[in-house]
Amino acid sequence: MRITGIDVCPLSGATVDGGWPQGHEPQEDLHALVVIHAEDGVTGYGSCFTSGGLVSAAVDLLWPLLKGQSAEEPERVSESLHQATFWQGRGGAVTHAISGIDIALWDIMGQLCGQPISRLLGGNYRNRIKPYGSILFDEPRVLAANLESTVKRGFRAIKMGWRPFGRRDRAFDEQLVRTARQTVGDDVELMVDAGGSEQHWPHGTSWARNTASMLADYGIVWFEEALPPDDLDGFTELTRVSPIPISGGEVLTRRQSFQPFLKRRAFDIVQPDVTKCGGLSEFRRIAQMAQDRNIEVVPHGWNTAVGLAADLQIAAFLPNARYVEYLTPSAYIDELTSEPFIVDNEGLLTIPDRPGLGIHIDPARLAVFCPKRIEFR
Repeated sequence: MRITGIDVCPLSGATVDGGWPQGHEPQEDLHALVVIHAEDGVTGYGSCFTSGGLVSAAVDLLWPLLKGQSAEEPERVSESLHQATFWQGRGGAVTHAISGIDIALWDIMGQLCGQPISRLLGGNYRNRIKPYGSILFDEPRVLAANLESTVKRGFRAIKMGWRPFGRRDRAFDEQLVRTARQTVGDDVELMVDAGGSEQHWPHGTSWARNTASMLADYGIVWFEEALPPDDLDGFTELTRVSPIPISGGEVLTRRQSFQPFLKRRAFDIVQPDVTKCGGLSEFRRIAQMAQDRNIEVVPHGWNTAVGLAADLQIAAFLPNARYVEYLTPSAYIDELTSEPFIVDNEGLLTIPDRPGLGIHIDPARLAVFCPKRIEFR
């Protein structure tokens, strides 16, 4: 079965603020879906954590290499795209676009085989997983209200990230964490994301080490992105001395970028983003390298419904998966599928077991957030 076309669907109108200093407005374009068309009317969906303009430019480069290729060989096709674009890609927007293409091809492969992607990638270790609600830090009163709302939506684990944490002083950082713990109590797991991939991040290993000690006093599960993402030496030292697990890796692309961090055990928990790192094919390779070194793998997912569906398939085939990230609230997750994702009364998500990604994107709902597709034929 041959690939006959690909659509890029930039999402806008309900974009969630990502925590950057300039903020993000709902109409901004930070995510794009890709839809691959194959013979006999078969389609597959992928997701890229990259603006539609960048994804479209990358697909314009990739389409001559993709057109007419087999829709039944996702790993071979994706690796061929990586190999053919070393001089113009090798990370960044091109790899992000390949990520979405790879996810869409696995979606097609699952449909053709009548199996969920997880089974094709190795099998199912579980059929449910704990999602952690992913929210931003805010002023203490607003933060408390957001935490209460997230708990009411059923989440039993919550990650708080980015501004204003780490942007004022240590006392204020502790006030935020203390407020969070007092608000949700001891039965809800809490994670902290410093957002060290923000431009001109001012803090180094000393700040991160002292902050980790403070977080340990409040039972924080992990400390994420405490340093700039390329600080290999800093993460290696921080992970060695921190009293709580250190996590990171969400901005890295391609397995080769992860290798030095894994080899030096720079993270206790590595967090590849399937919509950036190269897709499901590349994620599986990264996860295998991490597991060989007894490093925990938790998918990063500031995401869409398609990205979350891919993360759930990952959670099924990873032997030691414990969590998936769930951006909440987000219309791009909650309003694109014909059947909603539901957090059950135990704070868990059921992993879809239908063929492919296991979800159905409602075309009418997608059109609300993507009124104009960019088509390649």
